[in-house]
Amino acid sequence: MTTRIIRSLFQALGLSNRGRFEEKANAEMQRLIDALQEHPDEKAKGTLTLTIDFVKLGDRMDMKPQVKAKLPEEKGFTSTPFWVVEGGLSVQHPSQSDMFGGPSEVGERRRTAEPA
Repeated sequence: MTTRIIRSLFQALGLSNRGRFEEKANAEMQRLIDALQEHPDEKAKGTLTLTIDFVKLGDRMDMKPQVKAKLPEEKGFTSTPFWVVEGGLSVQHPSQSDMFGGPSEVGERRRTAEPA
């Protein structure tokens, strides 16, 4: 009887856990593809990561594969700018006047300034 020698990574992965690893990797890939297809943006990114740990135990070599899918990020909320004014938050920039808040008071400096 001759010993079967495996030199192909994909052949070894196919034999890993009696084929269950390949099933798991295929399921993760399908989950990633589905998430990308359902993503509302025109461009989205996901990652399928395959990690294989090899451990030497005397004259034996153990191979432990793992697969992880990183799905595209869900579209979140956009940021809203706030400025800190008098210890609170305001959406109005402190150095800009409010166009819709009605007439503003004339400051002391503007009252006493000489006409140009």
